[in-house]
Amino acid sequence: MASLYVSPHPDDFRSLLALLAVEYCPSSRPRTVTEEPPASLATRSRPALVLDAGGADSVLTGSSAVGWYLALQGKRAGQDAKQQSQVWQWLSFADNELTPVSCAVVFPLLGVMGVDKKLQQSARAELLRVLKVLDKALEPRTFLVGEAVSLADIAVATAVLLPFKYALEPSDRKVLTNVTRWFMTCINQPQFLKVLGNISLCDKMVPVTPKSPLAANATKEAKGNPTAEANAANGPPKTEAQLKKEAKKKEKLEKFQQKKDMEEKKKKLAPQTEKKAKPEKKKELGVISYDTPTPAGEMKDVVSPLPDSYSPQYVEAAWYSWWEKQGFFKPEYGRKSISEPNPRGVFMMCIPPPNVTGSLHLGHALTNAIQDCLTRWHRMRGETTLWNPGCDHAGIATQVVVEKKLMRERGMSRHDLGRDGFIQEVWKWKNEKGDRIYHQLKKLGSSLDWGRACFTMDPKLSYAVQEAFIRLHEDGTIYRSKRLVNWSCSLNSAISDIEVDKKELTGRTLLPVPGYKDKVEFGVLVSFSYKIDGSDEEVIVATTRIETMLGDSAVAVHPQDPRYQHLKGKAVVHPFCHRKMPIVFDDFVDMNFGTGAVKITPAHDHNDYEVGERHQLAFLNILDENGLLINVPAPFLGMKRFDARKAVLQALKDLGQFKEIKDNPMVVPVCSRSKDIVEPMLKPQWYVDCSSMGKQAADAVREGRLRIIPDHHHKTWFNWLDNIRDWCISRQLWWGHRIPAYFVTVDDPSVARGEDVDGHYWVSGRTEEEAREKAAKRFSVPADKIALRQDEDVLDTWFSSGIFPFSIFGWPNETQDLNVFYPGTLLETGHDILFFWVARMVMMGLKLTGQLPFKEVYLHAVVRDAHGRKMSKSLGNVIDPLDVITGISLEGLHAQLKEGNLDAVEAEKAKQGQQADYPGGIPECGTDALRFALCAYTSQGRDINLDVNRILGYRHFCNKLWNAVKFAMRTLGDNFVPWEKAQLCGEESVADRWILSRLCAAVGLCGAGFQAYDFPGITTAIYNFWLYELCDVYLESVKPVFFRAEEDGGSQREALVCRQTLYTCLETGLRLLAPIMPFVGEELFQRLPRRRPHDHPPSISVTPYPETDEFCWHSEEVDRQMDFVMTVVKTVRSLRADYNLTKTRADCYLQCIDSETAALVQKHSLQIQTLSYSQAVHALTPDQGAVPVGCAVAIASDRCTVNLMLKGLIDVEKEVAKLTAKKGELEKQMEKLKERMAKGDYKEKVPVKVQELDAEKLRQSQTELEKVEEAIANFKKMM
Repeated sequence: MASLYVSPHPDDFRSLLALLAVEYCPSSRPRTVTEEPPASLATRSRPALVLDAGGADSVLTGSSAVGWYLALQGKRAGQDAKQQSQVWQWLSFADNELTPVSCAVVFPLLGVMGVDKKLQQSARAELLRVLKVLDKALEPRTFLVGEAVSLADIAVATAVLLPFKYALEPSDRKVLTNVTRWFMTCINQPQFLKVLGNISLCDKMVPVTPKSPLAANATKEAKGNPTAEANAANGPPKTEAQLKKEAKKKEKLEKFQQKKDMEEKKKKLAPQTEKKAKPEKKKELGVISYDTPTPAGEMKDVVSPLPDSYSPQYVEAAWYSWWEKQGFFKPEYGRKSISEPNPRGVFMMCIPPPNVTGSLHLGHALTNAIQDCLTRWHRMRGETTLWNPGCDHAGIATQVVVEKKLMRERGMSRHDLGRDGFIQEVWKWKNEKGDRIYHQLKKLGSSLDWGRACFTMDPKLSYAVQEAFIRLHEDGTIYRSKRLVNWSCSLNSAISDIEVDKKELTGRTLLPVPGYKDKVEFGVLVSFSYKIDGSDEEVIVATTRIETMLGDSAVAVHPQDPRYQHLKGKAVVHPFCHRKMPIVFDDFVDMNFGTGAVKITPAHDHNDYEVGERHQLAFLNILDENGLLINVPAPFLGMKRFDARKAVLQALKDLGQFKEIKDNPMVVPVCSRSKDIVEPMLKPQWYVDCSSMGKQAADAVREGRLRIIPDHHHKTWFNWLDNIRDWCISRQLWWGHRIPAYFVTVDDPSVARGEDVDGHYWVSGRTEEEAREKAAKRFSVPADKIALRQDEDVLDTWFSSGIFPFSIFGWPNETQDLNVFYPGTLLETGHDILFFWVARMVMMGLKLTGQLPFKEVYLHAVVRDAHGRKMSKSLGNVIDPLDVITGISLEGLHAQLKEGNLDAVEAEKAKQGQQADYPGGIPECGTDALRFALCAYTSQGRDINLDVNRILGYRHFCNKLWNAVKFAMRTLGDNFVPWEKAQLCGEESVADRWILSRLCAAVGLCGAGFQAYDFPGITTAIYNFWLYELCDVYLESVKPVFFRAEEDGGSQREALVCRQTLYTCLETGLRLLAPIMPFVGEELFQRLPRRRPHDHPPSISVTPYPETDEFCWHSEEVDRQMDFVMTVVKTVRSLRADYNLTKTRADCYLQCIDSETAALVQKHSLQIQTLSYSQAVHALTPDQGAVPVGCAVAIASDRCTVNLMLKGLIDVEKEVAKLTAKKGELEKQMEKLKERMAKGDYKEKVPVKVQELDAEKLRQSQTELEKVEEAIANFKKMM
């Protein structure tokens, strides 16, 4: 067994890395030892991993090597070569970038090394710089590599562990939003919690008192061992003189701290006569409400000044009711009639109708965010646009809700009220509670035409459902048959496949079942024997449902099985009713499983049903609708099914025919509504013959008439439709569309009495009179000889949903809406209901209207949590979008669990899940940020791992927009008048020309993104334009232009052109984002002046969307030039950061390879100077002489070298000393690594991946050494 030697210090991050890697090893975990490795191993450093034999040749040392080896075992080193490469890079980043600065900042605080205040401040600035690099990298990610924790996360998280504990104050963490979010996600993983425990984050960066265990142990060991302190810090051994010197420094620091504390105490006690200090600005998310009295539907106040910062509560107030009242969401808006031809076209989409019982979840939020973006985009393009809302009556779900309410409030069942009385109660509930989800959809900003809202039980839709059934019944597509259905004993109804949850069990499991006090055993395989009739021989069979043996009617074996050839024509005897049951030979039997003999229960198993049909076996139904045993001998008769399970098992034991019971992995079907165990049961039901309709629906896609996006769903579509089974549409409920079919009894001796399953005795009709006339005609008797009984059942909810795209427009009647809006343009929904709804709409549309219901289907992904887990109440990771919009505390999340129906164990597990994912609750993010995040996540894949903290990042983006527009409005001034048309005037500066080029590129990307349903492409284009191009570059570049215009009248024209450019960017940029962020888009758009105030649309939602034929100024040449400029700027900024020039401006000399490059630099010198915070920018060509002495040098590109004048700005001697020390450390590290790699057995004994890691580390150290040597040489020139 391998042994892992680690340090016992809780703050030894290198050992913690190894321990965390161990936690992710599923098997072969090494033994953990906290002592030093034995001398025989020739290593004293920890962590060290001794493999198997334990000799010196099987030892891995160093956190990277050990971590990599363990991560490979636990499959946490990357899924493929690309990911492995990324993990190596992050390991290197942790080792070379993060660890040195983290130690330099934290170790003085822990007393591990002496305090040099300036050095520590410099190190802290460097740490923040490195973390900002990390923050940027984490912006689009939950984890560093892939979608789960990898060694990259473990290494980087342990490298920043000490800074988070001791050095990064709350203000630092607010700046490092993405790093903090990622770090909190990591340390709340179960594996991290097990190793690290609960981590307390730093409140204030001060020397740690009392000393941390690391410092305490280091000091204690130092008294007897001079190398102990060095070991604690993993540095070189220190002399006794060095230790004394550091002890003195430490003593001075403690005295200084005491003095400082006394001064603070005196200040507090002193009378308040001094001028009050300015209150510290809070960077917390502000909540500002809109308090101006505005009647619902009236225009919001846009004259008052904008608040200082963005607040969703303020921004989202009042707009929706105004949009709705103005009729912006109606297709009639802006036109005389919807029938008039529109050259821009028609866009129609119907909402996937949510259940009337439902409340908004993230799946709804994703669906509606995407659908509303598309709808708003088409509307802004000038198309006749309709997004039709509706709600599903949700038969089973609604009946269950109302039944529970009746029992809770009045102690009554539905049977006490009777069918009509119960249905009245359901309507009453629907009218009181049923529009809740509509209010939630409005909160999401959904631009639905509420005047056309439909409910599937409305008279219009009910008539369409009745008509669809009758037409399909009359042409033979709907027929009556007795078959196996999914039966819920609790609901007393058949349920559809989608309402059956497949619960996977790994073995013996006790599950709660409604109606049973004790939990019921599942996940076991019981073996027992049947005696062969007329002999002492027996056949052993096995089953997971032993009670069903009471309904057995045969035993099956494989025709080729040699063990049973002699039993052809024989039978077995049932032990309890002495029924003789044939032994049948059937290919479906797997002769390699168990004994190769299978019991056959045709009336209670889907596979056995087909065997029973093939061999004409008896179908023995042993369960009634309530799950009580029938048609069985005493003592089992009348027993509950799972009580009979125990009784049958005991009876078999008593007869000596029980053989064994063992664990068996299996899937248990559970009713999603009642949580009951679903039973296959024979029932006469109505079925839809899907063979012909399924072929038509499959062919529509094959022939390209129907487009499914993304196309990887084609395989699923064809697999299901090419092998489609007939659809059971009967439901034994009261709430729903009652089946308009009547069983006929004829009062005439010449006509035989019919049976329920005989379709000849069933007629359908719009009224009872119509049905009677049909029956009289069919049986050739007078109508008064006919007695009718209407079927008590209702239709499957999916039947009414299947005709939703045309029933909402009044089909079968010819209406204006049906002629204009059917077929629709698009169906957008989740891929999880591709069969249950999408395919059935296509089949029903083609069958009943002769047309496809829509031209395209866009299927979005399924939403999962940040860790890739399915949303589940028992995991505590189900998120209400309204909680994301308005914010909720952790206590509030816990309280929601109490309102659910989780048992105590599940509730506690869910609570822990919430604690791990949302330790501070969920902050208020707002609707716009939620919508933007959902669209940004929607790549055309299958799953979305949604991290709430990333949504918060988009709220900060809204704040950036807010500040940019506020700044721009101040810059434009009160008297600014935009030109009537966005156009180039020919006087634009290079900065103006560039930002307009980038604007045009963004317009092109957004248009192409909407056309291709590439929502991440759209959000990225908008985000990059606003944040990285407009705010970070253009707004900063043009500030000097406006300053100059204020001082110099001659610069007014330049400033005017600049203002027009800025206005074009703002106005167009807001229109680009309006479909995704409608609230903030409207709020800011209303504050801008209009180009044509007399005829401009009143709202951004009906303002034209920017298109490339208008914004056609994209120039690749201008973009290339600016890319070069920004490379130079970033190089200067990097040099400034390297030398800690936070406020000081330095002269910048740019060595250009030729005059063309120098001219380009000169042309953009103002931008370079402004954006790089330089004192002045000088372009130099090779013939213009040397660069002045005293500059730091960095290569920006093959065309330009940056020289930053440092002479006189920094302490050169100190910088040289610091770099010389660093050079020495690097040389030692490299020497040690080279020695290790030069050993004779290195290539044979060390894993290849570790060798590659060592080579990479050596290469990086060499590069760093060259940089250090170059910097030293540069500094020495200044001395």
